[in-house]
Amino acid sequence: MSAKRKTTVAVIFGGRSVEHDVSIVTGHQIMRAFDAERYIVVPVYIGRDGRWFTGDPLRDLDLYKDGNVSGIKGVEETLISPSVQHHGLILNPLAGRFSRSEVRRVDVVFPAVHGSHGEDGTLQGLLELADIPYVGCGVMSSAVANDKLITKDVLRQNNIPVIDSEKVYRQEWLNDRAAVLARLQAALAFPMFVKPATLGSSIGVARVADEPALVAALDVAVNFDQRVSVEAAVVGAVEINCAVMGNTPDIQPSVLEQPISWEEFLTFEEKYTRGDEGMKSAERIIPAPLDDELTARIQQTAIDAFQAIEGRGIARIDFLLDADGSQFYLNEINTMPGSLAFYLWAETDMSNADVVDGLVRLAQEAHAEKRRNTYDYQTSLVALTTQRGLKGVKGKQATRAN
Repeated sequence: MSAKRKTTVAVIFGGRSVEHDVSIVTGHQIMRAFDAERYIVVPVYIGRDGRWFTGDPLRDLDLYKDGNVSGIKGVEETLISPSVQHHGLILNPLAGRFSRSEVRRVDVVFPAVHGSHGEDGTLQGLLELADIPYVGCGVMSSAVANDKLITKDVLRQNNIPVIDSEKVYRQEWLNDRAAVLARLQAALAFPMFVKPATLGSSIGVARVADEPALVAALDVAVNFDQRVSVEAAVVGAVEINCAVMGNTPDIQPSVLEQPISWEEFLTFEEKYTRGDEGMKSAERIIPAPLDDELTARIQQTAIDAFQAIEGRGIARIDFLLDADGSQFYLNEINTMPGSLAFYLWAETDMSNADVVDGLVRLAQEAHAEKRRNTYDYQTSLVALTTQRGLKGVKGKQATRAN
């Protein structure tokens, strides 16, 4: 009896995003988690300039210190074609006259790109066109969750509590600062948070207590995004996070965590640079010191929110609990959480290998469900149009009234 064929998984990381470095770390944590007895893991690195590379040397984290992998022996350029006939990586895609491209088929793609051009639905759209199963949220849910402003709109419609906020466009800020400041201060009280609408990892985020600080924070934020979310601060709030896993409607929550911040909010430095294992190294209390009733409510709200955006795969959902513990608000949905929230699933006796294995299975299930849809719907429209001409496609023209 022949041995079962290994599953080939392409892990994509890096990307044209300010979260590029975080994505490299997440990608390597994911690759390290796979069981080599069951999986063939193919690293796919997207450089800051948007070029795609693959090759076994890319599994060495030291390779990225100088930011240039081009020309390294064993590393070659690649890309994923949107054509369904390839179903994998095209190696040496710009082959010249005396060389040729090759196709390396993959069974599943594991996107580990944070933020722009990866977590926002764009990469997912490419994989949908290519008809390759992929881990995580689909195009719509990725795009919604990546946008703080749209996320709040969707959650409000589903009766999920969110913090009051205002939207600021880059161009309106550049054109009339005084009007923007007047509108913000009429709608919200200090302190406030200023956040680029589509970034994560706390990049570009600032807590402001007065108008000069608000001006400075907006000047920074509009360089990262054309839209900015300005939110009311929940004074004395405690952050509570919950990971979820599954395909809607079958979603399971993790235990809750309470990150411990030595700043006014959990900064990029606290999340990633104070230890050697990403978010796992940040100080936290697991499980969060909440009573059973409140814990269950937050877990159920996390499930409800993930279902509201039609999420699938995995996410970490961040909440803010007010100072007296009477009210909580959903703050953000992270559809590609740093380190995949391995540390939370470990509390339910799931190893890192269990997590990535489960996510691959969920990706394959979602792809199988998609294939149940009908995409080939043939009609006689083209033949009729050939006979009648393009002007007759919509039938008789409406009679003009005199």
